[in-house]
Amino acid sequence: MTRYKALVILGAAALAAAASPASAQTFQNYSCADGSKFIVAFYQYDKRAHVQLDGRALALSKRLSLSGARYVRGDVTLKVAKNGAATLRHARRLVTACSVS
Repeated sequence: MTRYKALVILGAAALAAAASPASAQTFQNYSCADGSKFIVAFYQYDKRAHVQLDGRALALSKRLSLSGARYVRGDVTLKVAKNGAATLRHARRLVTACSVS
């Protein structure tokens, strides 16, 4: 009976840990030269960049980049340099420079 209770408690603890939301490692607010503003969240165990842009929440997949990081999904491309400067291309607009605001 004690073994059964221990398994139930252990299972409940595992479910509670899995159901809790992951804490964000980093949030960044960006303002761009074309007037666009967006928020990016990077999570500790997720290689994607989670972006809130034009009222849409997008998870951009990380792609190969020679310097910094590049994230892509559909018509949205975000490039973040090692110094924090970024460029954004979305919705068939030209690439625009962005900075942390």
